[in-house]
Amino acid sequence: MTELSEIEKLLETAAKGRASAPRLKDGVLSVVLDVTGLSPMQREVLEAGIRGQMKSLQDIRDVRIAMTAEKKAVRLIAVGSGKGGVGKSTVAANLAIALKRLGQKVGLVDADIYGPSQPRLLSSEGVKPTAEDNKLVPVPNAYGVPMLSMGQLVKPGQAIAWRGPMAGNALGQLIDAQWGDIDLLIVDLPPGTGDVQLSMMQKHKPAGVIIVSTPQDLALIDATRAVHLFEQADIPMIGLIENMAGYACPHCGEVSDPFGTGGAEAAAKSMGMAFLGRIPLDIAIRQASDAGQPPAASDGAEGVPFMAIAEKLARWVENSRPR
Repeated sequence: MTELSEIEKLLETAAKGRASAPRLKDGVLSVVLDVTGLSPMQREVLEAGIRGQMKSLQDIRDVRIAMTAEKKAVRLIAVGSGKGGVGKSTVAANLAIALKRLGQKVGLVDADIYGPSQPRLLSSEGVKPTAEDNKLVPVPNAYGVPMLSMGQLVKPGQAIAWRGPMAGNALGQLIDAQWGDIDLLIVDLPPGTGDVQLSMMQKHKPAGVIIVSTPQDLALIDATRAVHLFEQADIPMIGLIENMAGYACPHCGEVSDPFGTGGAEAAAKSMGMAFLGRIPLDIAIRQASDAGQPPAASDGAEGVPFMAIAEKLARWVENSRPR
């Protein structure tokens, strides 16, 4: 007769630590399996493996498996800006990759419905997501950050002319996807303070928001508006990033400030926000981004500012977790 201890030993290996204490009665083995974070395909593979192992044992004529799953709380970090053209999408992509390198289980949502650029930044243009159980399955990439974008669902170059409710529904499909074991989503918002931002705040309340701005006054005025929008919705402000801050001449090394300097840091101080850091105006960052090779994925000098900001963000995420 098969000993229960033998069953438990085999089950521990077959179920990868996800099974509760088994019960064996009249040749029927009952197992409760925790499948939290597994996709439908992964659940099927796990169940088949358990059944195969258990049915090979003496005295077991049937295996009954009950699956349970806790709804995993995926935390959203929104990356926004008051206006376009400040490099927000480049910052979002590189922060996601840097967080991955720091050990975070992170995904990326390109919520810039009308101007999606993450497929280019992560070198996944033309790759369409699949679906399981009526939910999208994020597209993998070479950088280990699964991503979903409207740019993967429409034809290249096709204009998206949707009213607010349609854009809000699209955002919901991107966020409520099959993210597996991901517990942190970086959400690249459209610039400004429109319908997508309102849907984000009302239906998918982020854990925190980062605002990206260039140093000049006009950009900072718009960034301040974006900050106030999220503050009115009681969304925690993680901090402000100053992008395109300083240009080093490749010939003489002299640093100039075509967009000014220190404006974002001063704005953060005046609003009582954290200043997360500066990212220089560097042609190498632009070239790498256009080529789908985010600087944060390498150990080059161009990736250093993104890693430094990601370390601050990772600390914020850890300190803000419910205790």
